Amino acid sequence: HMTDLPKKYREALAEAFTISTPRVVERTLSGDGTMKFLLELTDGRRIEAVYIPNSPAHTFCISTQVGCAMQCSFCLTAKMGLERHLTAGEIAGQVRLLRLELKLLEQPVNVVLMGMGEPLHNYEATMRALRIMTSAHGAALSPRRITLSTVGILPALTRLASEPIMPNLAISLHGTTEEQRSSLIPVNRRYPLAALLATCRAFPLKRRNRITFEYVLIRNVNDSPADARRLARLLAGLRAKVNVIPLNSAPGIP
Repeated sequence: HMTDLPKKYREALAEAFTISTPRVVERTLSGDGTMKFLLELTDGRRIEAVYIPNSPAHTFCISTQVGCAMQCSFCLTAKMGLERHLTAGEIAGQVRLLRLELKLLEQPVNVVLMGMGEPLHNYEATMRALRIMTSAHGAALSPRRITLSTVGILPALTRLASEPIMPNLAISLHGTTEEQRSSLIPVNRRYPLAALLATCRAFPLKRRNRITFEYVLIRNVNDSPADARRLARLLAGLRAKVNVIPLNSAPGIP
């Protein structure tokens, strides 16, 4: 210990450099083996991280914000609004914590930034967390094992395209017309579908890489055969894969 430092410096250092790993308040196991961790941050706020086994590797789904400002109509986190951004340490700390909790310190894990929050709305901290997670001194993950999911905040998405550490990209699409997508994802009014897809087409993909488009099926809203045809047309010529997700029924979501 650095006991030769004056006490006031030691206190200042301790205050400035607390390594604040979230702590587990509750873990819930689902029938399919998925485990949900409710985590408490140093200020008492809570976030969720989820462990999804063998999908195909171990996957950790982690949060980037407490709550979210995007107001997507089918999402429970949206009901919280945005309470605050997470720090880079709080984002990367979820990976460390889940690895310790699940005794997966040696095995490779996949990380998806698909928990609470919009990663590109907390850009700097998310990028710092990616640097920590991929650093040899951090979690030493390959960027290919990390997926960033976004509703498509275009200035930030364009910035992401030139980052040295390039995660896989997943776009929350969920609609096939401007009007339909705006009703589900209000941010579409600012960064419309057409511009989003143009940005995706220009995105620098490494060989064999694809952009994943997430599409939540909502009965009688976006699940018609016409929607399927429009979706195919929208993504024509894009190196894309579509992940179709049945909507989780949750109280308070129509």
